[in-house]
Amino acid sequence: MNRRGWFQMTIAGLATSAFTRRALGASSALQVTVYKSPTCGCCANWVKHMKTNGVTVEAHDVSDDMLDQVKTTAGVPATLRSCHIALGGGYAFEGHVPADLVKKVMTTKPKLAGLAVPGMPVGSPGMEMAGQADSYQVMAFDRQGKSWVYEKRA
Repeated sequence: MNRRGWFQMTIAGLATSAFTRRALGASSALQVTVYKSPTCGCCANWVKHMKTNGVTVEAHDVSDDMLDQVKTTAGVPATLRSCHIALGGGYAFEGHVPADLVKKVMTTKPKLAGLAVPGMPVGSPGMEMAGQADSYQVMAFDRQGKSWVYEKRA
């Protein structure tokens, strides 16, 4: 394994261990760790959305390879992937998941691995455009790769 591969695996391992510690209740505050591209404006907008809605956010700019490794380690199915991922409370939140649903999952602790908003629907948090909004589905997924509609947003 070359140095870059070792570094990427180390970072993915650290992300996963933080994900696991939070799952075990190491922290009771609503906080997430976000992994995103340094050049993606919508990801930064989603981080602002989360902070505005009372979620503590620790954001990390990472390479696309690292982003894929974190998503794979967190169990996000390839068909549900979007531009960024947040880990918190033992769950993965992929893409532009609304803050109210992140908070709901982190407080009610349902039996799922996470939520995802596939793609980048206009009008979803971080993707707001003056008066425009697409309807979209927030998908839930489990560790076996099964996914289902968790909620529809208009």
